[in-house]
Amino acid sequence: MTSAAHEHGLAEFQYLSNRTLSIDDRVYDYLLSVSLKEPDLLRQLREETAGIEFSEMQIAPEQGQFMALLVKLTGAKRALEIGTFTGYSSICIANALAGDGELVCCDDSAEWTAIAKKYWQLTGLQDRIDFRLGDARTTLQAFIDAGQTESFDFIFIDADKQNYPLYYEQSFKLLRKGGIMAVDNTLWSGDVADPANTEPGTRAIRRFNDMVRQDARVEISLVPIGDGLTLIYKPDA
Repeated sequence: MTSAAHEHGLAEFQYLSNRTLSIDDRVYDYLLSVSLKEPDLLRQLREETAGIEFSEMQIAPEQGQFMALLVKLTGAKRALEIGTFTGYSSICIANALAGDGELVCCDDSAEWTAIAKKYWQLTGLQDRIDFRLGDARTTLQAFIDAGQTESFDFIFIDADKQNYPLYYEQSFKLLRKGGIMAVDNTLWSGDVADPANTEPGTRAIRRFNDMVRQDARVEISLVPIGDGLTLIYKPDA
């Protein structure tokens, strides 16, 4: 290598980072422009959801695409979603399932999930989705009581934060060995890193993050995508 090339190489090396890149609007727009492949119906769903109350509960489109890729990479055939809202994540997951896979969706809002049902029909996924209206804790316990432990390949949790620990423990029983659980909102808009923030939701997420970090039964990675997505792997052994 010539001296000039060596200097150029060092200059390039200085731009490499050993920590996650901060995403401002310019970088975020570029990220979407080179990676997001969002179907028109999902875009329409996002636009419709943007007009309703609590629209901020909608997951980011790049997160939906990321989870779909996870489902495909793991070959998941049976999945569980706790917290469906208007259906964006359910469509991403159900469409990525292998073969004649099935997604069980749990939510307690008939109003919000009416939108989800409309888009399940429009995307042709209605036959892949088993919707359970009501308290997810009751639904999950019914699966456990029916002997369906370790029968799900992929589980997504995105519901009321105070119940995250219980959803997690129930889901751990239902997740097969070698399966993956994904838990949303674990960075909570960055509020979890602010010691002065003692809001109930913030404290709940902090407790959950600490609990999972200390759980020797699993392997984890908190991915800074969307509002923070914790991936939890249940080892084979």
